[in-house]
Amino acid sequence: MKFLAITLIVHGPDPVTGVQKSTTDRFREVIDNAVMAEELGFDGFGVGERHERPFISSSPPVVLSHIAALTSRIRLFTAVTTLSLLDPVRAVEDYATLDHLSGGRLELIIGKGNGAAQRQLFHVTPEDQWDRNAESYELFRQIWRNDKVTASPRFRPALDAAEVWPRPLQQPIRVWHGSATSKESVDLAAKYGDPLFSANVTNPIEPYAELVRYYRERWVHYGHDPDDAVVGAGSAGYYATRNSQEAIATYRPVFEWSLGFQKKLGLDPVFATLEDYVERSSALIGSPEQVIEKVHRYHEQFRHRVLHLHADAGGLTDTQHRDSLELFQSDIAPWEWAPVLADPVPVPA
Repeated sequence: MKFLAITLIVHGPDPVTGVQKSTTDRFREVIDNAVMAEELGFDGFGVGERHERPFISSSPPVVLSHIAALTSRIRLFTAVTTLSLLDPVRAVEDYATLDHLSGGRLELIIGKGNGAAQRQLFHVTPEDQWDRNAESYELFRQIWRNDKVTASPRFRPALDAAEVWPRPLQQPIRVWHGSATSKESVDLAAKYGDPLFSANVTNPIEPYAELVRYYRERWVHYGHDPDDAVVGAGSAGYYATRNSQEAIATYRPVFEWSLGFQKKLGLDPVFATLEDYVERSSALIGSPEQVIEKVHRYHEQFRHRVLHLHADAGGLTDTQHRDSLELFQSDIAPWEWAPVLADPVPVPA
């Protein structure tokens, strides 16, 4: 199994101390976490894309380019690229440039994006967002793979033997489709024979597992070899210590802040207690043995080959954050996953 660390670059007060870093310091923290992820042996680092509060992740190509300059091995992911909001021509220009600057270490996770504020900003409606996502991806795919493209899309001006520069380094590039609640993105991934990345964060496993099963069904429907289907999965949180009681005690104020924040927004929390959160969510909280057991439990339904952890400290001290990630790499990542994950396809490439 491969392991990624990702960030959506949330910019808000620390859940425990209440202190909010400056925008500059928050970006520096992201860069430092990416460098640490490579140092500790993670396989990939992902940066999300959002265009509304409390996120400052509106420009993943810029952030990932800076990370590319300071790293040499780690794969670089978008998590996700909100193609429903973007001009696919401009997206290809940005990411083809990043592909070269990173030495071909780029992989894309795409999705329509969520949030009313960013839809309003880009004049995208709930009615057309899925059509925009599909059209943008199909055009992005054509431009990336072909030197000249002629197309008459619905949501942007037509292209007539258009050339887009620079031409990318990787041909083709691996594109994952982010999946959260809808069958549309799942079907699009299966149609093109692309891997699926389940968000697997907000709810218990059942709705996500249902979408993964649907993906495998549609994969076969479109004529692909079922052994070639690739699935990745997120996690709602991570904190491990040698002693599970210590992990729970340390993480409790982080969870309680999150619970209060949800209630302040008028949301009905899915997990009302930390104990329920640890048991039924995808959060990996506890001892290394407990983390391994939960990953196995999720793999029974997902059969996933890639797992992401949150790259941010998110209420932990810098020492707690680094110690926990070091413990992941020393006691969890090297676990003998092969008998459980008997899958011949290496991911990421």
